[in-house]
Amino acid sequence: MSDATAPGPAKRVVVAAPRGYCAGVDRAVVTVQKALAAYGAPVYVRKQIVHNRHVVETLEQEGAVFVDELAEVPSGSLVIFSAHGVSPAVRAEARERGLRTIDATCPLVTKVHHEAKRFAKQGVPIVLIGHAGHEEVEGTTGEAPDAITLVQTPDDVDRLDIAPDTPLAWLTQTTLSVDETRETVERLHRRFPNLIDPPSDDICYATQNRQGAVKQIARHSDLVIVVGSRNSSNSVRLVEVALENGARRAERVDNAGEIDPAWLEDVTTVGITSGASVPERLVDGVLDRLAELGYPTADEERLVEESLSFALPPELRSRRAGKPVRRPGSPLGPGKAGTVEPPASAAAAPATGP
Repeated sequence: MSDATAPGPAKRVVVAAPRGYCAGVDRAVVTVQKALAAYGAPVYVRKQIVHNRHVVETLEQEGAVFVDELAEVPSGSLVIFSAHGVSPAVRAEARERGLRTIDATCPLVTKVHHEAKRFAKQGVPIVLIGHAGHEEVEGTTGEAPDAITLVQTPDDVDRLDIAPDTPLAWLTQTTLSVDETRETVERLHRRFPNLIDPPSDDICYATQNRQGAVKQIARHSDLVIVVGSRNSSNSVRLVEVALENGARRAERVDNAGEIDPAWLEDVTTVGITSGASVPERLVDGVLDRLAELGYPTADEERLVEESLSFALPPELRSRRAGKPVRRPGSPLGPGKAGTVEPPASAAAAPATGP
């Protein structure tokens, strides 16, 4: 066969793992579903439970009502706090209005809140690395408003009005990775020799793992498609990580319908990953669409196994709240969440996280 008629390289898809739901998101979504099953609709949720449009829309169809502020919730109603956490002021407002609350804050975010309170109690100023306006940053700042100064970029460090010899602690928004905060932390250490580091296990494992996995596939992908909503900071960052690590092109899509066939021109290998708030069914839809467009083969490349899970909020561990809510074929997949059903003895012996 002549070179002119020789077939080109086989088109294929590589799927990053880990991807999609992290333990905190899984817990938050199941919390809303369990609350609906136990208490009935409507169940109010302050802010988006997680930053994914499809998850929010599906929960709305099941009876959840999402609000921006507690003032929108009728007195005496049940309200769930989102995975991103809330400030003490929000909790106080809920008590004043007689609202029943369930806290779906990710336990890793709660750990950062505890660190902020501990440092503030010790009189140690805190630099919080994060994005202004992000719900998690607002919640953490609210734990110690007089002690916390927000830093968004390395250059912000140079503008801090703090004496260099001051003992200073730093914390970070959990959806940022070590790579994203490295330069800022290095500059903090250079300027403040008495800087206090947080415990290493405060770093969100899911952010690190998903970025590490996309780095791995980006090295041999012509195009990387990240499934995730535009308001998901970790999904947006995955696009940037792919481009920084060898991908010729990277695009974010909410779902398969947003794939532009023009992206696939001269593309042999497509890499796929998804943000930490994305149900697996959306990834499946992207794979189906790529198969229609001539990429029938998909192989998974796994960076690391994840086995972490978190116990549900205590209000949902009793017999009364223990009815099944993850039905076969539930559109919120991916499956692990369906195993959180408390045992019959749950009321006597509440489950605990790892």
